[in-house]
Amino acid sequence: MNITVVGLGKIGLPLAVQFAKSGHHVHGADVNPTVVETVNQGQEPFPGEAHLQDYLAEVVAAGRLTATTDTAAAVADSDAVVVVVPLFVDDEARPDFGWMDSATDDIARGLKSDTVVIYETTLPVGTTRTRWKPRLEQGSGLTEGTDFHLVFSPERVLTGRVFADLRKYPKLLGGLSEEGAKQATAFYEQVLQFDDRPDLERGNGVWDLGSAEAAEMAKLAETTYRDVNIGLANQFGVFAANNGIDVYQVIEASNSQPYSHIHRPGIAVGGHCIPVYPRLYLWNDPDATVVRAAREANAAMPAYTVGLAAGAAGGSLKDKRVVVLGASYRGGVKETAFSGVFGTVDALRAGGAQVLVHDPMYSAEELGEFGWESYDLGQPVDIAIVQADHASYADLDASDLPGATIVVDGRKVLDRNRFAGLTFLVVGQPSEQA
Repeated sequence: MNITVVGLGKIGLPLAVQFAKSGHHVHGADVNPTVVETVNQGQEPFPGEAHLQDYLAEVVAAGRLTATTDTAAAVADSDAVVVVVPLFVDDEARPDFGWMDSATDDIARGLKSDTVVIYETTLPVGTTRTRWKPRLEQGSGLTEGTDFHLVFSPERVLTGRVFADLRKYPKLLGGLSEEGAKQATAFYEQVLQFDDRPDLERGNGVWDLGSAEAAEMAKLAETTYRDVNIGLANQFGVFAANNGIDVYQVIEASNSQPYSHIHRPGIAVGGHCIPVYPRLYLWNDPDATVVRAAREANAAMPAYTVGLAAGAAGGSLKDKRVVVLGASYRGGVKETAFSGVFGTVDALRAGGAQVLVHDPMYSAEELGEFGWESYDLGQPVDIAIVQADHASYADLDASDLPGATIVVDGRKVLDRNRFAGLTFLVVGQPSEQA
C-alpha cells in the first residue's frame, strides 16, 4: 500500500515508521518544514521515543518513508490516509479545530476514489460524521461511502513507548459505513502486529465497534475514567491526611480484591490526554457532574500541595526560596503539556515565594523560556516540592537541597529516610518529621 500519515508529531511519526516497517510506502505530511527536513535526513525531530531513531533511520534509508509539506500531493498518491493532527481545547473546554480543519481541507484537495481516510486524533463524539464527512465531501467533490470511506480509530499509546503500546492494546475503530470499517480493519491488520493477550476474551487485534461514534466515545471513556479515578484518589488523599491516615495503605488494601482499582493521588494530572479529554466529553455531555467534579478536584491539587508547604512553614511562603522539582508532566518525558508545574509555580508566586524550577531533562535556557529561574541541585533553598516523578529524583537526599527545612513529595518518589530532620510531607499521608 501507499499510505499518508498527516501530522508527524510524537504519535504520528512513530505511526508512520511502524507502517513503513511493516513493508509499505509511507508519505509523512507535516506543515513544519524543519520537521520534514529532519525526518528526510533519517533523524528524529524530538528525543525520548524508544526505538524511534533506529527504526526511522532504517525505513528512510530503505526508501519506505519520505516526508513532505504537500499534504494534498501525498494523499493523491495514497490508498489510505491516517490523520494525527492536534486538537486543542481552551480554558472553557471548547475544542479548537483550526489545525485539523486546515489539514482536512488539504486532504480533500488530494482525495481520490477508493481511499480510506482514518482519523486517530481524539475527538468529541459525532465529529467524524458531522464535521469531517461534509468537509471532505465539499473539498473533494466525492461522496463518502461510495467514492471514499471515512473511519475513526483512536490512538491509544503513550509517548515514550508507542511501538510497545501499538502491539499491546487492541486497535479500536468505527466507520461511517460497514464497507469503510471493513477496509480499515484490513488496513490495520496489514500495518500492525499484536501481542498475545489471553486476558482479553475477545483477543488482541483490530476491534470494529460498529460506528464512528462508539469508537470516539471509547477513547473519551477510557481517559475520562482515569481522570475521575484520580480525582477520587485525590479526595481520599486529602481526607486521609487530615485524619492521620496513610491513603497509600488504604488504596493497597482496597485494591487487594478484584473489584477495586483505585489510582494514586498526586500533585497534578498532566499531559495531552487525561486533563484534556474529559473536557471534550463535557463538551458533548455538559450534565456529567461526576466528570466535572473530578476535573475540578484534580485541577486544584497543585494549589493544595503548595498549601501543605505553606502550612508547614507557619502559614506563609513570603520570600521563601522554593524549588519545584520537575517541569515535565510525568517522569522520563520531556514534555510540559498541561504539566502541574504551571499551577504549582502560580500558587507559589501568589504566596510571595521566590520560585525556582529544576528538571534533569531541560537546560537552564529552556526553563528560562517559560519564565522560570532554573535551579541546580546543591544550591541553597528553603523548601522543595516534587512535581514530576523523574527516576533520578529517587536518589535525592538532604545534601542535594542544602538549607531546606520542608520537602513536599507530590509524587511519592522520594525516600523519606534520606531527609532526616526535615519536615517531610507526602500528598495523601499524615504530616511528620523525617
